[in-house]
Amino acid sequence: MPLRCEWVTADPLYIAYHDNEWGRPLHDDRRLFEFLILEGVQAGLSWLTILKKRENYRAALDGFDPVRVAAYSPRRIEALLANKGLIRNRLKMNAAVANARAFLEVQAAFGSFDRYIWQFVDGRPVRNRWRTTAAIPAWTPRSHAMSRDLKKRGFRFVGPTICYAFMQAVGMVNDHIVDCFCYHEINA
Repeated sequence: MPLRCEWVTADPLYIAYHDNEWGRPLHDDRRLFEFLILEGVQAGLSWLTILKKRENYRAALDGFDPVRVAAYSPRRIEALLANKGLIRNRLKMNAAVANARAFLEVQAAFGSFDRYIWQFVDGRPVRNRWRTTAAIPAWTPRSHAMSRDLKKRGFRFVGPTICYAFMQAVGMVNDHIVDCFCYHEINA
């Protein structure tokens, strides 16, 4: 059994997420949009809860197509809030639509969301060297700068902690502990 980060439970979904996604550099705009939305939805909840609802979100939010989500009407939002497969929080659902609109504006201004978001780490992953999960910060000056800029551009549910979780998820930072098999795999 390979050594993993301390936060990984025995849940197969969590193990697969840790081993195959978390911390691996991501440069696909649609997937970046998905993580941005899911990290905002996760605020105050466990990530495992979100992972278990991820497929429901993919179906309900048109595969995380930002063009479609940006066009959602108040009626469509009400239908989403009635969907038991989603986190039924009005603020978070409205934020997903507002974030889709802001996401499209960023794409238009920068050519891609990828080009915009990766500037916060100078285009390459930050390689941290944490020995324990307890040593990993909840936010950093970079996530604070990202949060400030995203908010200025109209994004919601993008505080410094959410931004740092996003950075970890999409591999902008490698926060696998140094003894985790993924740490060296990702840095290679």
